[in-house]
Amino acid sequence: MIAAQTYRHPACPQISYCAPRAAFDQVGLLPRQVWADRILYEAQQTADPVHLVRLFGIHPAIAVKCVHTAHPDKALPQIR
Repeated sequence: MIAAQTYRHPACPQISYCAPRAAFDQVGLLPRQVWADRILYEAQQTADPVHLVRLFGIHPAIAVKCVHTAHPDKALPQIR
């Protein structure tokens, strides 16, 4: 997959927005769905919100929600 952090060699041509979008359209997915699935998969593997924040650059509260979704048995009760 191509991401904002993916290295691009200066000798290679740039890829247009249409190329990845066409691939998603053929499969019938939205890039946002693939992104959310990737975060959830990583949360299932690690159960570490700090890892998710560093890897995906998401807000810590979102990372905690993802870990709680992936591991409902390990979730702490909410403080009211």
